[in-house]
Amino acid sequence: MIAIHGERVIIENSVHPAWIGIENGKIVFVGDEKPESDTFYDFKDKYVSPGFIDLHTHGAGGFDFLKEEPNGIIQGTKLQMAHGATTILPTISAAPFDDMRQAVKNIANAMENKAEKPNILGVHMEGPYLSKAQCGAQCTDYITPPLPEDYKKLIDEYGAFIRRWTYAPEEDKDGTFCKYLSDNNIIPSAGHTNATEEDMKVAIKNGCSLVTHMFCCTSTITRKNGFRSLGVIESAYLHDELYVEIIADGKHLPPDLIRMIVKIKGTYKTALVTDSLHIACTDIKEGYMSGTPFIVEDGVCKLKDRSAFAGSIATMDTLVRVVKDCGFSVQDAVTMACRTPAAILNVKKGVIKESYDADIIVFDDDINVSDVFVMGKKLI
Repeated sequence: MIAIHGERVIIENSVHPAWIGIENGKIVFVGDEKPESDTFYDFKDKYVSPGFIDLHTHGAGGFDFLKEEPNGIIQGTKLQMAHGATTILPTISAAPFDDMRQAVKNIANAMENKAEKPNILGVHMEGPYLSKAQCGAQCTDYITPPLPEDYKKLIDEYGAFIRRWTYAPEEDKDGTFCKYLSDNNIIPSAGHTNATEEDMKVAIKNGCSLVTHMFCCTSTITRKNGFRSLGVIESAYLHDELYVEIIADGKHLPPDLIRMIVKIKGTYKTALVTDSLHIACTDIKEGYMSGTPFIVEDGVCKLKDRSAFAGSIATMDTLVRVVKDCGFSVQDAVTMACRTPAAILNVKKGVIKESYDADIIVFDDDINVSDVFVMGKKLI
């Protein structure tokens, strides 16, 4: 057995001294007494926390999950692990569908590399079934309505490795695609979408449970002939079934907006995500993405003309730090970075509790991560 002790262990919504016992990758004991163990660690002045779970990341360290071979994917995940992400969903944006299929295959091969112990739970498909009007940084050349001949073949081949799929519900009017995802244990998520509440009701009925990066490329109230229709944002507030994810880097959403979202949805329905680009964890300050020039300044990636953001360069520790600075407690920030994403994925992670996976990290008051355990093994 491995034993971990901390004076500030985050358990549920409390912080207090505790011992944690780990065997075979699982937490088997949480309590006041030191369990018998072969190896123990004592973290006196730091927080001992569940590992962060990033539901939405395109890469880091120069490694782009759409383009990398399995080794590059593993290297990118290791960089994110150093910032506390013990579980990630590598995200594939819209591209030629054959390229997207190859990316899924590469990620699947990385997941099966047990020697490297990559912290990958599955793939997040972000496209190509999106709204061109809400494409954001996605390339409109590759955006299409749901095509059964493509998605059915991909899911038949690699569905076991695909964990979630972001799509525009208004492009799936009868919910056929959404239901197919749900029937194959893939989480449907509404994103890059101009959907109305009526579209969202169809999506929810067919299994949609999540809104991708709330307020970023998501529709709001519209008016036609004087009559107002709710959009995705209002639907997320109104329908308790829906979780929301937010890019809480302090740039995409200002602090007051973060506070408003959490006030309405609550910490158990709000997940923090990086939506990081491959240039996260690098010193890159300018370049091109899909032929579009960008610059990095003020802690975010922007189009070179500064007319809009081009993407996030955040890591999960950054998000927890930002949310803490917004006035939330450390345990509330950790809930949104750990427990809520685990609930979305329906996995026994994200909480320090007996029978849960022993994914544990250690950080200081400024959320600087010093130690990382994945399935009970100390990797950092």
